[in-house]
Amino acid sequence: MQVHAYAARKAGGPLEPYEYDSGPLGAHEVDVRVTHGGICHTDIGVIDDEFGASRFPVVAGHEAVGVVHAVGSAVDQSVLPVGRRVGVGAIAGSCFHCEWCLGGQTNLCPARDDTVLRGDRGGFASHVRASDWRHVHPIPDALPSAQAAPLLCAGTTVFSPLLVNGVLPTHRVAVVGIGGLGHLAIQFLAKWGCAVTAISRTEDKRADAERFGATGFLASGEEGAVRAAAGTFDFVLSTVSANLPWDDYVGLLRPQGKLCVVGVPDKPVAVSPLSLLPAAKQVMGGIVGSAAHTRQMLDFAARHDIRPVVETFPVADFDEALGRVRAGTARYRAVVEFG
Repeated sequence: MQVHAYAARKAGGPLEPYEYDSGPLGAHEVDVRVTHGGICHTDIGVIDDEFGASRFPVVAGHEAVGVVHAVGSAVDQSVLPVGRRVGVGAIAGSCFHCEWCLGGQTNLCPARDDTVLRGDRGGFASHVRASDWRHVHPIPDALPSAQAAPLLCAGTTVFSPLLVNGVLPTHRVAVVGIGGLGHLAIQFLAKWGCAVTAISRTEDKRADAERFGATGFLASGEEGAVRAAAGTFDFVLSTVSANLPWDDYVGLLRPQGKLCVVGVPDKPVAVSPLSLLPAAKQVMGGIVGSAAHTRQMLDFAARHDIRPVVETFPVADFDEALGRVRAGTARYRAVVEFG
């Protein structure tokens, strides 16, 4: 099949039309005709080669929603019939025979298929191919396609840590950052039943945070504000890429509390042992959810009316959309409509 894609041919370059032949369809593979594609900061990182691992020409994109176009011979067509509305997210396949896959943690598979790191086979295209049908997610009817797309990376990235870390409805939780990830985290946690405090540098986003379900707000740019809240929270989710004063944020935790980092700071996350040991606190990373967690997240979002705030762009304005995400001015996720 001839795929019509949008590729950057050099680091930081504009997206240009690009075509490739996808080749024969494997037994477990699924081709999805893309109608909507979310733009994530990771896409910008790959296009700009921030990680030093990009292979040009690069076709980024890992928040693709569309319809099943074709399926391989081993695909269960009762689950994925041709024409069904589905999503292909950050992980498009895993081995399903390693200890992690067998334990349901497909997102930890050493052989997982990271959609955005494929080179020229990402989701910014007319079609995207999933290497295993079990990573193709039916989209609930209640979720519009433009709003479902960001859930396939941003949504599962902030939802999965609630399950993995045993966050309870009785917990007091803080979300650091009210952006593409944070505005979804606040919604999930509020519907989870938690008392949610949003943390942002200034008061500018207080109204938005409260609209998303936050019952508390902390302006971290105010002198001493973070330290004044020490010992308040059972769980802190950091969604920002900033290099924070990590000891102060660990200090926000109650005994045995957890700080989960899902943003990507560009410097080491350094914490004093004395911030952790006396009260048995923990610091851990979070990643996109497993196939099971992603489907649970979509169902939860549909049931509780959780929606990302999106700006939509036609394909003709692709570079404008990328520029808004690159500059951090999108409110709060950018989605391209492929038709």
